[in-house]
Amino acid sequence: MQPTTTAPPPSAPGLPARWRHALKPASWPKLLVPTVLGQGLGLAVAPAWSWGAAAFGVAFTLALGVFIVLLNDWADVRVDRLKREMFPTGCSPKTIPDGLLPARLVLAAGLVGGLVAVGLAFGLATPLDRPWLGAFGLACVATFVAYSLPPLALNYRGGGELLEMLGVGVLLPWLQAYAISGMPWSPQWAWLAGHAWLALASAVASGLSDEQSDRAGGKRTFTTMLGNGVARAGVRTCLSLGALSWAVAAVLGVGPAPWVGLLAAVALSLHLPALRRLGAAAVTNAFAAQGVYKQALHQACWLATLTLTVGVVAAARLGP
Repeated sequence: MQPTTTAPPPSAPGLPARWRHALKPASWPKLLVPTVLGQGLGLAVAPAWSWGAAAFGVAFTLALGVFIVLLNDWADVRVDRLKREMFPTGCSPKTIPDGLLPARLVLAAGLVGGLVAVGLAFGLATPLDRPWLGAFGLACVATFVAYSLPPLALNYRGGGELLEMLGVGVLLPWLQAYAISGMPWSPQWAWLAGHAWLALASAVASGLSDEQSDRAGGKRTFTTMLGNGVARAGVRTCLSLGALSWAVAAVLGVGPAPWVGLLAAVALSLHLPALRRLGAAAVTNAFAAQGVYKQALHQACWLATLTLTVGVVAAARLGP
């Protein structure tokens, strides 16, 4: 099947537009939704809401997002060039290969984002009375260093999706929950198990559109190692395990009201038939169909996660 996505523009846009493209604002809910989840879990157990902690959490996520997005572009420049060569008119503009921004500037801006995130975590640990905040922040950043950068660069060696599961699915919302509540652990954090499966589903799906260029570049992802069909089946399995995890947590009595996990599990499960239909068209190099599939997948995950968040907060704050 021939790719059908839009080719890069013939002339480079202005500098603000190039930075906007490089920072990929459409992808930011992948970090912002876990931030909301974590802050909601923290609010459910916190004695009071902390605007300072909430502001830190948002600022940390924004700095971390700059770090992740730009470092991924810098680390992936070789396979991005391969994809442009393989599909000259079939993939979205590539920040470095298409000359939107120079590689050194992308690397420098990404590193600044990471340093700001770590600096915020360590610098505000004492004012916010959160002694473990620096360690949490460093763990988040270190996870994505291992993902993109040498010597590990696990996004190339295999295991990148599992690191994204850990970083986006667990560590980022856990940091947010700790920042709001001041509690390193609470039984409410068990809800993160279901969210971690959703993060893995998203990570696996992200590799679908780069299957052939990643394979040509020697990049080991679930899709390049197992194939498109197995990867899509893995996405469905992860979503089912996410819904099951929330349902089990509800049955086991996590939180003040079991209906919270059941409601989130149902909200996710209702999307599974449509995702199965859309996924059937997201075969190798069907870039347009893959884009529709991934958008529907993300919307399902985000809606279910926000449903869980609202339910947890409502049950804790409005219940008897």
